[in-house]
Amino acid sequence: MADGHRFVAGVDEVGTGSCAGPCYCAVVVVDATTGPVPEGLHDSKLLRPTQRELLVPLINDWAVDAAIGTASAEEIDTLGLTAALRRAGERAFAALRHTPDVVILDGKRDWLHSTTVSFLDGATPPTIAPVRTRVKADQFCASVAAASVLAKVARDALMDALAEDEPHYGWETNKGYGTAAHLAAIEQHGLSAQHRRSWRFAGSAE
Repeated sequence: MADGHRFVAGVDEVGTGSCAGPCYCAVVVVDATTGPVPEGLHDSKLLRPTQRELLVPLINDWAVDAAIGTASAEEIDTLGLTAALRRAGERAFAALRHTPDVVILDGKRDWLHSTTVSFLDGATPPTIAPVRTRVKADQFCASVAAASVLAKVARDALMDALAEDEPHYGWETNKGYGTAAHLAAIEQHGLSAQHRRSWRFAGSAE
């Protein structure tokens, strides 16, 4: 904002390291009118599930704008993880009411501009502002921390719902990540439609 930007977007993703389920990207937009940071807001990985869930309505009230985009396991297999993550980001930016002037992105790599071709389902892609990457931005930047919380809560809720149809994989506990119990379930039951078949599953049949 000191550089003259009006709308600043914090962006974070969850689910890229999972072996099942979609990846999620959340965008949280703030401006000079945005009020004090919601109490207790932090990197989602450092919060308990109940703390994250309580923060969601506070974040939505606090932010000027916010949106979430996803890319499915099938899209990850078809496009590759980086391109699929960009697709999730484009879906999130397309859902915003405001166009950010600059983006603060957690990590070292600008995956929002990682490919020269848009992957947004044939639609006109949204404009994504220049990105400033920052390692551990979810611990130092409130809008990025807020994005991490929104993405984590939304994805966890989906994995909990999917677990009702595929209870043997334990997604309500592992959220699709490759725990020993999850990998053992893959060995016994095979891969589901939610598994990323391009991933290597140590010891599994596929």
